Amino acid sequence: MTKKPVTFDQAIQQLEEIVRKLEQGDVPLEDAISLYKNGMELSSVCHDKLQHAEKQLISIIDDNGEKVPFNTSEKEDASK
Repeated sequence: MTKKPVTFDQAIQQLEEIVRKLEQGDVPLEDAISLYKNGMELSSVCHDKLQHAEKQLISIIDDNGEKVPFNTSEKEDASK
């Protein structure tokens, strides 16, 4: 069975729900373990999505239409 891709916002909402349930403290041990595992998977999804977004944000398209790294330190050096 293939899992349907989840958006970042959906993963965060599910994580918040898992945390809320676990913080209540009345979850049976087996359920708590299952919730914890699911939470770790969702956390990994969020981490991966954030890393992908960061990679997109640290590159720009130059005048020739080529993707180049975005380096703010060069701009800071030039302004001094």
